[in-house]
Parts: sequence; C-alpha cells; structure tokens
Amino acid sequence: MADIVDRQTRSRMMSGIRGKDTKPEMVLRRALHARGFRYRLHGKGVPGRPDMILAKHRAVIFVHGCFWHRHEGCRYATTPATQPEFWQAKFAANVRRDRAACEALMADGWRVATIWECALRKPNQVTATCAALVSWLATGAPSIEIGEGDIRDTE
Repeated sequence: MADIVDRQTRSRMMSGIRGKDTKPEMVLRRALHARGFRYRLHGKGVPGRPDMILAKHRAVIFVHGCFWHRHEGCRYATTPATQPEFWQAKFAANVRRDRAACEALMADGWRVATIWECALRKPNQVTATCAALVSWLATGAPSIEIGEGDIRDTE
C-alpha cells in the first residue's frame, strides 16, 4: 500500500514527533507531583536518560509510547504497511536499546519502572497507574511495568 502523503510531507510529520515532554509523560508528571513526589527530568548522567528520576527512592521511570517501543500485545503497537522491513528493524533496535538501558540501570542499583502510554489515556487510568506506581515505590521491588491491561478501568 502506498503512503497517502508525499515524502516531504511525511518527513515533516515525522520530524514533529517529540522524544521529551510528550502528553503521556506530562500527565504522569502532574499526577506524581500532585501526590508530593519530586523528580529530575531526563538525567544525562543516568543510562538510557529516563524520563523521570526519583533519587530519594533510587528509582527511574520510563514513559514509553506503545507504537515506538513495541508494547507487546497492545492494540497501539501496529506496524505501518509501507516499508515493513525498515520499520521492523527500527522497532527491534528501539527494543534492544530499551532492554540494554534497563539492564545497565539495574546493574547500577536503580529500580526501573516502565509506564506504557496506553495506561495513561483516560483520567481514571492515570489515577490507577499513579497508585500502582506509588505502591511500587513503597515496596522496594526492583522493577515494574504498567500497561493498559495491568490496571483496572473503572469507567
């Protein structure tokens, strides 16, 4: 299937996709801040440059987009029909990089939370995700992954 826009338009559209301060990240930051948590953003000295660093808890938080980071089993992790080989290679590299960053962080003694964008789409999901994250911070477990299927949707 051919792309519905020309190459220049597609290039402009793709260049507008941000890596920092995305909507899911901002939603989670607001929710955690409202609960009294303070954090640093995008720490350059920390492997993988996590979205949030909670030094007091020795924990880092990654807010991953389901499409770009390949949330397994998620309806938002689709593969474009055009140039599937290119996309598969790109997605595989993203997943490898994410895994390597998590392993490096855990080897350095950090606790790692991965929050998927699908868990932050509705206000009640944000509340449930934030509650699960706060609970994880209190338990001291080494890692957690929270996606849409891991939280209860009360709507």
